[in-house]
Amino acid sequence: MSEADEQMEVAEDQNIEDAMLENASDGDDDDDGDGTEQKEENGGKAKVYLPGGKMSNDEELVCDESAYIMLHQAQTGAPCLSFDIVSDPLGDDREQFPLTAYLVSGTQAARTHVNSVIVMKMSNLTRTSKPSDGDDSDEDEAVSDDEDVEEDTTPVLSSVMIKHPGCVNRLRVTTFGNAQYVASWSEMGRVHIYNINEQLAALDDSQARKTYQANKTGDGVKPDYTFSGHQKEGFAIDWSTTKRGMLATGDCRRDIHIWRPNDKGSWNVDQRPLVGHTDSVEDIQWSPNEGDVLASCSVDKSIRIWDCRAAPSKACMLTAENAHESDVNVISWNRNEPLIASGGDDGVLQIWDLRQFQSKTPVATFKHHTDHITTVEWHPKESTILASGGDDDQIALWDLSVEKDDADDTANDDPNLKDLPPQLLFIHQGQSEIKELHWHPQLKGVILSTAHTGFNVFRTISV
Repeated sequence: MSEADEQMEVAEDQNIEDAMLENASDGDDDDDGDGTEQKEENGGKAKVYLPGGKMSNDEELVCDESAYIMLHQAQTGAPCLSFDIVSDPLGDDREQFPLTAYLVSGTQAARTHVNSVIVMKMSNLTRTSKPSDGDDSDEDEAVSDDEDVEEDTTPVLSSVMIKHPGCVNRLRVTTFGNAQYVASWSEMGRVHIYNINEQLAALDDSQARKTYQANKTGDGVKPDYTFSGHQKEGFAIDWSTTKRGMLATGDCRRDIHIWRPNDKGSWNVDQRPLVGHTDSVEDIQWSPNEGDVLASCSVDKSIRIWDCRAAPSKACMLTAENAHESDVNVISWNRNEPLIASGGDDGVLQIWDLRQFQSKTPVATFKHHTDHITTVEWHPKESTILASGGDDDQIALWDLSVEKDDADDTANDDPNLKDLPPQLLFIHQGQSEIKELHWHPQLKGVILSTAHTGFNVFRTISV
């Protein structure tokens, strides 16, 4: 049994009450962020470190804490390589500390029978950098009016579990009716839907959490619906935000199935897959504006736009073939502009304008990542800002509104920085094999990310 397995079993027994959630800057890791500075042990001048750069034996990487407003990390035992953020009633555009976030994740344990969907609450997420002098914004207000009381800066992670059949390949959450639902793709080729209202309620009540732990052990929670019609396992899954309850799932064969809620509180899944892709469907995104339109990307190197009002054999309306030089792993549909971002195994980030999609040419191309891009997401409100991450162990923040300024080239005396795209705002490091990131739609500027080494929760000074 691996150490990860032992940790996961302990975590299941204890409901992850002992899972670690801490200030990332409190540890002694030497590579936990960006503005990552490269310092010589002899007290030499700090300089910016770029991923892949060479280091001398007398140099070390340290996190530039001044580049972050907040930076925390969490561990859950077995890796959770997919997660989603749960909407909450605490308000929008929150930035006054401490912060609270609810999320759902799925484990990928080495043994099939110990996997779980984990419903989590991260609370007391405190600011980890000191506000600048003279900054009197709301986000910098003290948590307590009593200056004599020492502020507790220890973040808290609470969680409850749902036993899951097989590793969770990917999951997504939606609000539908009066309930929160999570849909999970299992490595065993099935897609499950769970109502997580009870689990979320238990996170806000310690007694309810104890009762849940006592009564919902083992196979105590059953899915509301399970679809076994896919021919293979898959990863592509997305809930519609315009037609609540509609779901699309894509598998590693090439098939995409459309789910529609029915009047009986269940779902009808069209057994006829959408016809178009010739290889594994890697990601799906519903249009944020049109209820029957979705986009997908595939190992066949294409990005396709579908209208599911048409017959499945005719639903593919637009195709950008050879969108990348190799597998297209992830896509993200901008909520405010007709733009789609895509990332592939080639490490390239492409931006597509749907008004020019028939030209099959991206409007912007960024080659910064040095390995597969595994996650990309537009900022929920700022239409020019997005984040990307991948197997090169970095998350990049981009602002497409920035243009190259020749005057900056003459002012920059670091030759390593002059070739960086001007749209690159920030590089976050410290996680290994990053798999997924999400902007929190209700916490201003906050990103959550997961990797083989656990979760990061952070806000930079850039966004």
